[in-house]
Amino acid sequence: MLKENFNELQSFLVVARERSFTKAAAKLGVSQSALSHAMKALEARLNIRLLTRTTRSVAPTEAGERIIACLEPRITDLEQELEALIQLNGTASGNIRLSAGEHAARSLVWPKLKPFLREYPQINVELVVDNGFVDVVAGRYDAGVRLGESVDKDMVAVKIGPDMRLAVVGAPEYFAAKRIPQTPHELQHHRCINMRLPTAGGLYHWEFEKDGKPLRVRVEGQLTLNLLSERMDAVLSGFGLACVPEDMVQEQVASGELVQVLQDWCPSFPGYYLYYPSRKQHPPAFALMIDALRYSE
Repeated sequence: MLKENFNELQSFLVVARERSFTKAAAKLGVSQSALSHAMKALEARLNIRLLTRTTRSVAPTEAGERIIACLEPRITDLEQELEALIQLNGTASGNIRLSAGEHAARSLVWPKLKPFLREYPQINVELVVDNGFVDVVAGRYDAGVRLGESVDKDMVAVKIGPDMRLAVVGAPEYFAAKRIPQTPHELQHHRCINMRLPTAGGLYHWEFEKDGKPLRVRVEGQLTLNLLSERMDAVLSGFGLACVPEDMVQEQVASGELVQVLQDWCPSFPGYYLYYPSRKQHPPAFALMIDALRYSE
């Protein structure tokens, strides 16, 4: 029975993932009507309803969800074994999906991926930039990148970058009319460029530490900008103070384009880690990527 229905079961998995016959058909390279007919034929042979169809959406039934839970890990194991066999022939190949925040993607992941992709042209990488806390399992990612202190305990974590430090900076023209703050509490007298946290929805409270005591400060200002690139442009344009990763402003501070303040209140902390669910065996392509991203002291 399984042998007869294997292709249809694979197609069913794609429909269930995409929640759309149109999108699934495009991925599988078949017509929507042919895919719909195949799913109806599969349900008829199994005598089980696998999909709930409406005019707007498609979703797996309870029986469909049970088949997905049973089938997906076995399909994954099979794909990994096939990739391992291909690796034995000397050609590393496969598809990898990664999730990373804007700063991690720009400063670490992409610079390391470029030589890796040139060395292994048969490995395809999808890098999705998302500043939220992504559930890599629910999002069907192979791995994600997150600050070390934020990685869930049930994940495997591999350090891919050095320890980090935040920097509070402002343009010289801004400080021409404002006194340089000596403590984080004095930020209440300054215009600060805010950032809204994508997951919690609230504004980011700037984080400091002195003598081992943490301090979180709520700041206010004219601007709230989500993207790091926009916050950088705003602080360089004199719209206020910004709290950004120090490596992003080192050149501007050295050249005098920006003034760094409150250095004594900004200690270093664990940097970025690649995190992924624990598995017995990884595809060769994924293992090669881990080695390419791994941080060497």
